[in-house]
Amino acid sequence: MNLKEMLNVADRIVFEKTGQHLDDLQAAVLRGTLQRETYKEIAKDFNCSESRIREIGSELWQLLSEEFGEKVSKSNFRSTMERLQNSNVVNFAQDVVVSSIFNICGQARHPPELPNSQPPDQETANPKQIKTLHQDLSEMPELGDFFDRAPELQTLTTWILQQRCRLISLTGISGIGKTTLAVQLVQQIKDEFEYAVWYTLDQFPTIDKFQSNLIQLFSPSEKQDSSPTNQKRLPLIKYLQNHRCLIVLDDVHNLFCRGELAGKYKPESEEYRTLFKQIEKLSHQSCFMLIGWEQPREVTQVKNQNTSLRTLQVKGLDIAAAREILRDYGLEESDNSEALIHRYQGNPLWLKSVANLIQDLGGGVTELLPNDTILLPEDLKDVLQQQFDRLSELEKQVISLLAKESQPINRAKLLENEIIPASDLLNALQSLSRRCLIEQQANFYTLPPVIREYIKWL
Repeated sequence: MNLKEMLNVADRIVFEKTGQHLDDLQAAVLRGTLQRETYKEIAKDFNCSESRIREIGSELWQLLSEEFGEKVSKSNFRSTMERLQNSNVVNFAQDVVVSSIFNICGQARHPPELPNSQPPDQETANPKQIKTLHQDLSEMPELGDFFDRAPELQTLTTWILQQRCRLISLTGISGIGKTTLAVQLVQQIKDEFEYAVWYTLDQFPTIDKFQSNLIQLFSPSEKQDSSPTNQKRLPLIKYLQNHRCLIVLDDVHNLFCRGELAGKYKPESEEYRTLFKQIEKLSHQSCFMLIGWEQPREVTQVKNQNTSLRTLQVKGLDIAAAREILRDYGLEESDNSEALIHRYQGNPLWLKSVANLIQDLGGGVTELLPNDTILLPEDLKDVLQQQFDRLSELEKQVISLLAKESQPINRAKLLENEIIPASDLLNALQSLSRRCLIEQQANFYTLPPVIREYIKWL
């Protein structure tokens, strides 16, 4: 077999095992291996980390080992393929390459579509079999109005479909559009997965019910009793290894304690920590997305983009997108609309709240919000109160210090205060930053205008 035929065989095996063709990185690992490149060379060619290439290689060798019934590794992949060229396994797969037809149980499928390969002859290729999809999106909100988030959507799509990230967190202050962004993303990519699930975590404070619901989705015929004749359930991670799954967990902050620094688990939710560590560390083909005001500390501490973890802080809309919101309230042509958008940081919920108040009062932006005035409608206060109620007493002290400053304040000056010990103050700054309640540039900290106004109102 030549290189292309070997890749076709590997692609067919991967497709039959996972329901997914080789992605670009997997194909690059196999092609580089067949060309006797090192993992380091493959990583350099593909502009990613060597550890990521090793991880992908390990998954491929395990999958191929299961198919061939013997250990396959980087060092023996080529020789194994050549030695087994005349075996039933490879002859069976080579029929795909030669005839472009793969038939199992009487159902025809297309041959694999590898990168840079030409499409099969349409006269000989049968229609592609539709992959069975299992989706539980009953808890996913309706999309409603969606304003341009093309860069964020592209970033998330790349992380999930191309880089195969396992754990992604969407964080940001209340109203910024985390959930809306995730809904749009799921609608776009859900059919790339065998299973797509959306759960809101206020329904699952402990992990038992959450895992039970997921496993029931994976194996609906399995009975819920504990009788000796009932087959023992597989651990959840096994299902994530056997199936390509997208699992979205909204309101993840419900796992964490109120009145503590960000990301401290409630006692009854501690087992989620173990699950998230498994999602990160163990080899599997699925992706978890966590949405919330707070994220697990083990996720927010990761800064290395070469890992399988990613964090995206959702920021406000740009001027053009934010004006789409103001247009619904007849304010988009206001002389002061751009200043209004900046003052409320392009936050969709905040802008809708203040625009609704302005509309109800029958005034204009310049009249009701002269200079740098910040209005706090009652519904906006209610939203901010929910997030403020989660703060520890230490964080409330620090945020009150920041509220007194109209300009960014240097960290060294903050440490000179005589009330809060240095260690406590630094921990509080870190926690407030993780909650997206303060802004940091180098060693300077400041509060967003709306948050400062809210703290003064309290």
